[in-house]
Amino acid sequence: MAYVTPDDASELALQHLRVAIRDTRRIATTLGFGPRFLHSTGQLHKGGPNTGVYIQITADDGTDVAIPGQPFTFSILKRAQAAGDLQSLRSHGRRVIRVHIAGNLDAGLASLTDAVSATTVAR
Repeated sequence: MAYVTPDDASELALQHLRVAIRDTRRIATTLGFGPRFLHSTGQLHKGGPNTGVYIQITADDGTDVAIPGQPFTFSILKRAQAAGDLQSLRSHGRRVIRVHIAGNLDAGLASLTDAVSATTVAR
């Protein structure tokens, strides 16, 4: 569950992470960009069988945009949506962690993917 800008570079990096998790743990994996996945698979996460394990990935936005007529920005709104989703998953007893990447998103995702891949070597 990635609350990051859905561009080609981040999708590719997240797909590498997803595949690394799939291959090291031999489990089915999915990838969704938040908050848009909340209207589809997000409902299954909270209301379906309690068999999933979730990783919520957040990151600092490179650019923030004001919302006309509101005292908050789009980045603040996105962070609030991620926090609400995390809280809802936890209140439904779901197994979930949040990973926040500060700074360069691509480098952070590459490091996370390397760490996941290294677990195969450590086994």
